[in-house]
Amino acid sequence: MKKKVVLYTRIPEAEFEKLNQDFDLIYFDGISDTNRQQFLAEIETAHALIGASVKLGYDELKHTQNLQVVSTISTGVDAFDIEYLNQRKIALMHTPDAVTNTTADTIFALMMCTARRTTELNNLVTRGDWKGSIKEQHFGVDLHGKTLGILGMGRIGYALAKRAHCGFDMNINYYNRSHNIKAEENLSATKLSLDDLLEQSDFVCSILPANAQTDLLIGQREFELMKPSAIFINGGRGNVVDEEALVNALSMGSIRAAGLDVYKVEPLPTSSPLMLLDNVVLLPHVGSATAQTRLLMVQCAISNVHAALQGNIVENCANAEAF
Repeated sequence: MKKKVVLYTRIPEAEFEKLNQDFDLIYFDGISDTNRQQFLAEIETAHALIGASVKLGYDELKHTQNLQVVSTISTGVDAFDIEYLNQRKIALMHTPDAVTNTTADTIFALMMCTARRTTELNNLVTRGDWKGSIKEQHFGVDLHGKTLGILGMGRIGYALAKRAHCGFDMNINYYNRSHNIKAEENLSATKLSLDDLLEQSDFVCSILPANAQTDLLIGQREFELMKPSAIFINGGRGNVVDEEALVNALSMGSIRAAGLDVYKVEPLPTSSPLMLLDNVVLLPHVGSATAQTRLLMVQCAISNVHAALQGNIVENCANAEAF
C-alpha cells in the first residue's frame, strides 16, 4: 500500500509524475483561505508533506496521525515549529546544498551593484540625465583588496568568502557561533566578535538564519560601529535587521549603501522608506531564483521524502538531533 503524501506547492510536471507514481499523492496548488480547511483535513492521515511557503506548527499539525516527515522545498526552516516536530519525532527535511552557489552569486551581485551604484546609474541613463563624463559625485568603490565581513559562516558564507577571496583578493572576517576551520585554512578567514567585524569591514554581509538569537541583531548601535564608507548586504533573513535603523543609517550617511534581498515584511510594502533611497539596491527575495536551482531544490525535496520515509535522515535533516 502506497504511503500518502500531500504536496502543497506547484512543481514541474516530470517531478509531479514521479511523486504521483511512487505515492498516494494529494495535491494543492498553494494554500489559501479557500482551501485551508481541506488541506488540514487531508494532512491528518498523511505520512509526508512536501512544499514551501506555508507555516506548519502545532495548530496545523496537531491532528496528524501518521506524519513521519515534512520536506520543505527551501533551506530556511523558520516556518516550522521545530520543538513540536522534535516532540513528535517528525523529520524536518530541507535543501541546503541545492541553493548554496546560486545564493552566494546573488549576494555577491548585490555587493557589486551597491559598490558600483548600478541601479542608480541605470536610472540616470534611462532618465536621459547622462550628459557627459561621469563626475566624482557618481563614482563607485572597488571591491578588490577590501575587507569583507560575513555574518554566518555556513555553506553560503563559505561560498561567498571563496568568491571574494579567490576572485577579488578580499580579506575575510566572519562572525559565527563556531570556528570554520575550512574557511580559516583555505581562505585565510578570521573569526571576530560582532563589534570587531563591524568596525573593521568595508562590506558586511548577513547570511544569518531567523531565530531568537538573531532577531534585530543589527540595529542603530551596530550601524554606528560600521565605517561611514561601509556597505551592508542582507541575503539571509529580514528579521536580523532593524529596518528603521537601516533607513536612518542610509539617510544620515552612517554607512555608504545597502543591498537587500530579504525584508521583515515580504513582499516589501510600497510605503517602505527604503523605496525612496538612492543608495540601496532592492531585490524581491530571489537568492535561489534560477530555473536550474529551483528544479534542483524540488528534486532534493522529493529525494528527502523517500529517504526519510525509509528512516534515512543522515543528510538534509534540520532536526536530526531529535532522533
